[in-house]
Amino acid sequence: MTSPTTGAGADSSVNGPDAARQSLATGTAGIALLHLERALAGTGSCADAHRQIRAAATGPLDGGLHTGLYYGTPAIAFLLHCAGKADGRYETAAATLDQHVARLTHRRLTAAADRMQHGGAGSLGEYDLFYGLTGIGVLLMQRMPRSDIFADVLRYLTVLVRPREQDGLLLPGWWAAHDPDPILPTPGGHANLGMAHGAAGILALLALAMCHGHVVEHHGEAIDQLTQCFDRWRQHDAKGDTWWPQWLTRDDLQAGRPRQPAPGRPSWCYGTPGIARALQLAAIATNDPGRRADAEHALAACLTDVHLSRLTDLGLCHGLAGVYATAHRAAADAQEPSLTQSLPAVTTAIQTAAHHHDHHDTPGLLTGHAGIHLAAETARNGTTGTGWDTCLLIT
Repeated sequence: MTSPTTGAGADSSVNGPDAARQSLATGTAGIALLHLERALAGTGSCADAHRQIRAAATGPLDGGLHTGLYYGTPAIAFLLHCAGKADGRYETAAATLDQHVARLTHRRLTAAADRMQHGGAGSLGEYDLFYGLTGIGVLLMQRMPRSDIFADVLRYLTVLVRPREQDGLLLPGWWAAHDPDPILPTPGGHANLGMAHGAAGILALLALAMCHGHVVEHHGEAIDQLTQCFDRWRQHDAKGDTWWPQWLTRDDLQAGRPRQPAPGRPSWCYGTPGIARALQLAAIATNDPGRRADAEHALAACLTDVHLSRLTDLGLCHGLAGVYATAHRAAADAQEPSLTQSLPAVTTAIQTAAHHHDHHDTPGLLTGHAGIHLAAETARNGTTGTGWDTCLLIT
């Protein structure tokens, strides 16, 4: 492999094919990860991987304030970071993009600080994993873990999670003033609890940073605030299995209970698997064996046929591939035997499903072919060569 040609700078006006190729979620960047993983595992060729990486990384890169881990300059930087593990010649291009990512992060943090200073509510795009500062923090933890800019992201998150009062109601600090989805209105905003867009993602990043020795002021307090939130809103189904609502509304906060009547699908993005992994990581970081056991039991319960039957697709975001990837990483850290005992059946299930999956289906990472087969490659090999799953914040 040789180093790809990258744009000389970051362009915030790209669209069409240029935008699609630099999407980790649905475009070429995510597909390139699959080819790279296969090349390292010996089930694909380095030449194919290089072609895909070039296709994703060659041309103008979007460096606007709307970009994040799953799109634009940070997404390509993440891809090149994974490629650099296989071939050091990618490191030059990755290091060039590090400078752009650091400048983007500074701009994002300045905008967030200005918003906080004026007392306005935030948005998912400000802080979430896909396009916000949590996702950018994932990249910084890989590329610049001891930098001031990564520490600044951690400091921002410790401030973000502090509760704030609005109209006589105490809101979680990461309250978003908008709906989680246009077809699912939440008048007055919502507090998202999931890994992809909410509190679980923030908690996982803070916990992983602490596990690796990257700690800032009030770091432990922020972890404690988030775990207490999950304690407060923990629910149980008829069998006694743990679940959490996808998000909290003003009505939920006022009533003291969620209107969501039953657990959603057991997914990485919003469901119990992602939340349980975040809580397991927090317990490891803070040396809390009781919370660790609870989290591992909650995740293991999701791996039964009863719960897995509620999945409607195979993808990483809200399907079987995401459940497998999460459980695989959690089982590697588990102290409770129930999780490791449940994993082999899910391992077999994702390999079988990927074998029969229609290759002409959606090609992308989050909901399509690339993500399904990345999970299957991990299941087949028992590990990842690229560390692709760090973009899911499960490791």
